[in-house]
Amino acid sequence: MNKMSHKEIVKIKLNDKQMQENLMNAMHTLQRNRLKVIDDKFKDWQGLRSKAKQAKNNALMSLKDRLLEFEKNASANGMIVHWADTKEEACELIYELMVQKNITKILKGKSMASEEIGLNHYLENKGFKAIETDLGELILQLNDENPVHIVVPAIHRNRYEIGKIFEEKLGSALESEPEKLNAIARKHLRNEFEGLKLGLSGVNFAMSKEGAFWLIENEGNGRMCTTAPDIHIALCGIEKVMESFEDAATMVSLLTPSATGQFIPTYNNIITGPRKNGDLDGPKEVHIVLFNNNRTNMLSNEDYYEALRCIRCGACMNFCPVYDQIGGHTYQTTYPGPIGEVISPNIFGIDYTGDILTFCSLCGRCSEVCPVRIPLADLIRKLRRDKVGQGDNPPIGANLVKHNKAEAFAFARFKDLATNGNLWKFSLSKAHYFNSLLHSFKDSLPVIKNWSTFKELPQIKKDLYKEIEKLEGVIYE
Repeated sequence: MNKMSHKEIVKIKLNDKQMQENLMNAMHTLQRNRLKVIDDKFKDWQGLRSKAKQAKNNALMSLKDRLLEFEKNASANGMIVHWADTKEEACELIYELMVQKNITKILKGKSMASEEIGLNHYLENKGFKAIETDLGELILQLNDENPVHIVVPAIHRNRYEIGKIFEEKLGSALESEPEKLNAIARKHLRNEFEGLKLGLSGVNFAMSKEGAFWLIENEGNGRMCTTAPDIHIALCGIEKVMESFEDAATMVSLLTPSATGQFIPTYNNIITGPRKNGDLDGPKEVHIVLFNNNRTNMLSNEDYYEALRCIRCGACMNFCPVYDQIGGHTYQTTYPGPIGEVISPNIFGIDYTGDILTFCSLCGRCSEVCPVRIPLADLIRKLRRDKVGQGDNPPIGANLVKHNKAEAFAFARFKDLATNGNLWKFSLSKAHYFNSLLHSFKDSLPVIKNWSTFKELPQIKKDLYKEIEKLEGVIYE
């Protein structure tokens, strides 16, 4: 896929005032909802976070055993378990199953895993149809867009824009009321569900002891995709496999409040196998594809394995002051926002996605709100270190990153300045005098060109250090 330069797309998105307004309205609502449900419904939110972190770490540190136990118990429950090391293998498995069953159309519940492996485009190139049934994903598919968020994929569109998309793509009357827009989508999708043979879903959590997996949703389309067709395929990253139902329940208790500010999801679907004798509905076959796609590389990296705890709640995006200015499409990768800045370089390669590491102010809000305590800001800082060749255990693709010698020289001099107390104090007090010089020669100075496009050196009028010394409880050395 041809990618626009990040500098170009950032400029475009910073001037997209409608997108920024849509995102800000939505993000502030999600933030308020999250804070309210935590205050109203939870007695020990922080304790629950710690419990979830430990449960996830336990599963990751015994992942081989968890996967083998899941395969054994899921198979005993009547599921068919498939293994895929790469995204290409995962796509091919699903394609071959469709060929074997003589099926050319698949209806999909919401699945970021399918976005990660590029399933829709793979099947379309083979002449097959992959139809999204999640409302947000449907809007994007009709408008030929990628998801902008991992939980609410069309959050950058308001109801008036969605009404125009439905009018243009579905031939419906122009509407803007949410109820009428939902009715248009429901009518369209009900026609697609008629005669459905194959449905696909993602997996929120899999439980190795029970040999089952858990799907949560709010629209009901996921339940349709997993119960209405004869065949159900579930696509599951290997890090989603946990030990027990109790562990998964802990995760769900954190996921829904963190994602949308709800106490519980509208639908909890726990899949234990295909239709059994006497059952009136449900699929005749349940296939689950466990795929790796560089997750084992990530797990073995002591600097970045913690990001595999991610439960895909999107809270880090909802609170990110950079994301709500530039939107998810600017990242040009499946997973945007702070979590995307960590897992994308590890899954897709830091040579391919490393530019997104600049989309962070290191404010730390993402680390603060992550329900499973992933230290996202710290991991982003480490990835920046690896990108310039200073790390000892970098992610995949680091050997293909070209290092700028002039940039390395500039940062070495900055280090000298920043680690000399007297020189640093003097520089801060006089920095603003160099703004005109900086702008005059910015095109010939490494690093400065990009930095000075949006920033100026500050003028500090007071003696900063004396002011700090006045603060109660601060000991300045």
